[in-house]
Parts: sequence; structure tokens; C-alpha cells
Amino acid sequence: MALDTANQSGLALEIKTLRKSYGEVDVLHDIDVQMAEGEFLVLVGPSGCGKSTLLNCIAGLEETTGGRLFIGGRDVTEEPPKDRDIAMVFQSYALYPTMTVAENIGFGMKIRRVPKEQAKAKVDEVAKMLQIEQLLNRQPSQLSGGQRQRVAMGRALVREPKLYLFDEPLSNLDAKLRVEMRAEIKKLHRTTGASIVYVTHDQIEAMTLASRIVVLKDGYVQQIGTPQEIYEAPANTFVADFMGSPPMNLIPAQVTDAGVMLDGTPLQVSVPGNPAEVIVGLRPEHIVIDPESPFSVTPTLIENTGAECYVGFELNGKPVTARVPGRMDESRAEPIPVRFVTESLSFFDSESGVLLR
Repeated sequence: MALDTANQSGLALEIKTLRKSYGEVDVLHDIDVQMAEGEFLVLVGPSGCGKSTLLNCIAGLEETTGGRLFIGGRDVTEEPPKDRDIAMVFQSYALYPTMTVAENIGFGMKIRRVPKEQAKAKVDEVAKMLQIEQLLNRQPSQLSGGQRQRVAMGRALVREPKLYLFDEPLSNLDAKLRVEMRAEIKKLHRTTGASIVYVTHDQIEAMTLASRIVVLKDGYVQQIGTPQEIYEAPANTFVADFMGSPPMNLIPAQVTDAGVMLDGTPLQVSVPGNPAEVIVGLRPEHIVIDPESPFSVTPTLIENTGAECYVGFELNGKPVTARVPGRMDESRAEPIPVRFVTESLSFFDSESGVLLR
């Protein structure tokens, strides 16, 4: 299914210093985002960070307090939702219960008076893409949650708009179905080349789906980057702690002439700017069991998850988690020799929490 999203700017979406306030309460602060055509942009952050409000501003469901919005190179800041050339998939499927699947998918085309044969061909095409062609004559009450979500996506896909907006579409599904639908959405994006803005609080969804991620906290953009950039070089301790499962270990440490001190043992690494104190960022998979290492830790908790296990211990008085392959005896109490992958360490300012570069 080819999507015609050509525009002179080459941007599917541009947000310029967007602000949103409710009375005296500011919820979005000078948001600047540029999104190329065909990108899958994920807005992620904890509850109350402003991601759904930002999506609603893009859709025109919320008026902005300041700034400008461009979709397909066209200023839509003052335009109503119906004129913005968008399609939205909601957390609640919002299907018409008295209509069949085919009627739900094609309802928007019926309103726009698309010829019946053309509309039917489009419904059939989208249903085949979503693998729900055998469900077209059923009612929503006869469908599973995953099937209903496919129908909601199909209703958006027949529009072929400049921009698709997804508002936590998988949050009502069980864990197994979420994984399956996540793969379907990723495949769908690859097939159509659609420009998608996707809101989620689930950082695993963000990491697996996104071309780029916008991390939000308290209405401020914390970082914009590819999943790899955000995972390997988080802009601050909030991003480091939020993105990753388990999250990055954050360990306050002294920096001496001998190195970065971890439980009295110097780690010989160079720290940008040579500060006296630092927060060491260490991903769980970068703690490796190594019988040759002189450094050992005493486990406080061992959790076997199947192919790998999580080992909990303390460093500089802070709880730390290592992720190691295989299984371990959960009752083990003797020290474990470990090595840190020093080239993968991150260092953050001890006061501001900002990444030291």
C-alpha cells in the first residue's frame, strides 16, 4: 500500500516551541521536535509527563498555549482535527458495536462519500494486510481484544493520511498479545512506510518500535534519539533509569588519582572533566562473571528467569543488578568474582545528573 506523503519540507511533523497550560499550570514547556517522513516516532515517559497531552495537541484535540505545529510542511496550529490530515488509533478501540468489521473499517470513507467499489477494495486491501479478512462480517462483540485492535488500526489505515497517531494502543491487551501486536505494528510500518507518532509509557515498546524516541518528564523533553543512542548514551540519570529493563545501575562514587572508587577498589577509567565525585552508570549486562577478576561481590538476591538470571548486590551502599546468562543457585551466598565492561560505562554529574561527555 503506497502512501503519498510528499511535501517540500521533507518533514511529516514539526513542533516549534510548543507550550500548553491549564490556567496557571504549565504541562508542556517549549517542545521542539522534527520528524522525517516515514519515521516511527515514540513519545515515552512516566504517567503525567505530558505525552498524551502532546499527542492531543498534534491531533488538534487540545488547543496549544504557544508555539506552532506543522504536518506535512503545512501550518495546522489553528486548524480543527478534521482538516489536519491525520488518523488516530486510541487506547480504547472505539468501534461501533452495531456495525460489522467491514463497516467499521470503511465508515470514514462512507462519510467522505468515497464510491462503494473503491471503498470496498480499500477495506479488502487493509483487511488482508492486517490478516482479518475472514472477520469482515463479524460484529465487534465477536472479536478478541487483539482482533478489535486490528480493526481500529484498519480504520486508520484506509485513510492514508499524512500522519498516524497511536495513543497507547496496546495497553488494554494481555502480555502475550502485546508482544504479538507490537510485532504486527512494526511489520505494518515497514510495509507501508507510514509516518507514525506513538505514545506509550512502556519503554520496551519504545525501544522495539521506534525509529527515534522522545523521552519526556514533567512536560520537558529530556532526550531525542534513536533507541541505541538513548540506551548507550542517556542524556541524564532520569533517562538512564527509565530506559532499560532492568534499568541502568547508578552508583555515586569518588574519583581519586587511583581511579573511580567502587567499594574501596579503584576502577582505572578516565572521567570527562576530572570531577571529584561522579555518578557511575553501568548497564546490568556490562557486569560479567570472571573467575580471573580480583573484584568480587556478595549476592543479596538471585532471580532465575530462564535463559538468564539477575544477581543483586551492593556497591558503594547502593543496590546494583547484574544480568548474566544461564542459571545460578538462588541460595548462593559466597562472593562472586565480577568484571565491569569499562568501555561501556557512563558518567553523570553528581549534582545535576547530566551525562558527562
